[in-house]
Amino acid sequence: MLNKEVTIYDLAEKLNLSPATVSRALNDDPVVKKKTRKVIHEAAKELGYRKNTFARNLRNQRTNTIGVLVHELKSNFITSVLAGIEKVTTEAGYDLIIAHSSESFEKEAANALNLFHKRVDGLIASLASNTENLDHFNPFEEKNIPVVFFDRVEENTNSTKVIIDNYTCGYKATQHLIEQGCKQIVLVTADLRRNVYGQRHKGYVAALADAGIAYDENLVLIKDLSEHCGVEAALEIIRMNKRPDGAFITNDFSAAVCMQTLKEHGIRIPHDIAVVGFNDDAISKIIEPQLTTIRYPGTEMGELAALNLINHLQGLTNLHHTKTIIVRSDLVIRQSSLRKSFNETTHP
Repeated sequence: MLNKEVTIYDLAEKLNLSPATVSRALNDDPVVKKKTRKVIHEAAKELGYRKNTFARNLRNQRTNTIGVLVHELKSNFITSVLAGIEKVTTEAGYDLIIAHSSESFEKEAANALNLFHKRVDGLIASLASNTENLDHFNPFEEKNIPVVFFDRVEENTNSTKVIIDNYTCGYKATQHLIEQGCKQIVLVTADLRRNVYGQRHKGYVAALADAGIAYDENLVLIKDLSEHCGVEAALEIIRMNKRPDGAFITNDFSAAVCMQTLKEHGIRIPHDIAVVGFNDDAISKIIEPQLTTIRYPGTEMGELAALNLINHLQGLTNLHHTKTIIVRSDLVIRQSSLRKSFNETTHP
């Protein structure tokens, strides 16, 4: 008996009220007197009553749940995106179910199917590094369940995407290093098949070309942008016959680890090598010297993705009319890249 779920009929019997009155009171219907509502809420709390929102939502053909599928959970960027999503969905009365792919296409496909079967009203997703098609999202499209992609997206689709201009960011970061007198610039990035890294690479290539600097594929290091990657990249830089004087590393944590490893081997930053990161994570302000980086507004990206999805669900807008939403990002200049002014100061 102790495990029996308490119903509104149990509350009605205990309080000698009609089930309809109890139901209205639990939904804070002003038709029921305030004093009566208080008595009913207190009894519900005492008996451990729980609203059966699942059954109610099934009747309404809605679960008031948004699925979120991300490629990892441990990055500052993803944490800030989730904060933005949660802020908007909570204010709109939606719950979240969060799943992550651990950079695995197979796990991403399985999680997408799981969220589909959990009857989410909509989905917000960022793709794994090795995802090559969006077939696993077809069930959502067939049931008219809206999907918004952010950050890691497939560019050649009609899906709604919330992104930054990765090409321009890659160009600006590289151009800044060139302006600091760098001529041998190494790029440390991830799988170029994924839009974010592919576009940053294209920006890097274009900035070099515009400055008359020949592209050297040996200066492009494709890594997983982990802590190990930062160490590995630093050691590769040290071993190069002609040591780079600039480094564009498309992740702040990897950049910080790389900088630390370089310093441990006697390489001065920015005197010997200027460094630019990406994301503007907290570590960029902690590492010495502080890291020049691209500000990637994760919270704003999450808010925009959630807002556009919920507005569509509530009939206020139509996602099909908005294919690409570009969030502004900026180059934040700190000491790690200021090689020109540093050299001018030490060698007037």
